[in-house]
Amino acid sequence: MLHAKVIGHATSTVKHSSLNGWRMLLVQPLKSDGSREGIPFIAIDELGSRVGQKVILASDGKFVSEAMGTKNTPVRWMVIAQPDDQPER
Repeated sequence: MLHAKVIGHATSTVKHSSLNGWRMLLVQPLKSDGSREGIPFIAIDELGSRVGQKVILASDGKFVSEAMGTKNTPVRWMVIAQPDDQPER
């Protein structure tokens, strides 16, 4: 699992068929102190995460494949939770 912050979203007119109907987010991995770590990457989301929100990601291929309902997907990262420590908007 990995903590990250949503910094944007991605759209694609041509994509793998397993991505149809899934939201794609651009996420920035975070260190335990909240600072940035590494480079941003794409993760899929079904929780409705928003830009600026912190999320928890999973990279377990079996879990992601089962959640997506397919064994044939290029997806590596998926939003699995939104921490409770989110500021009120």
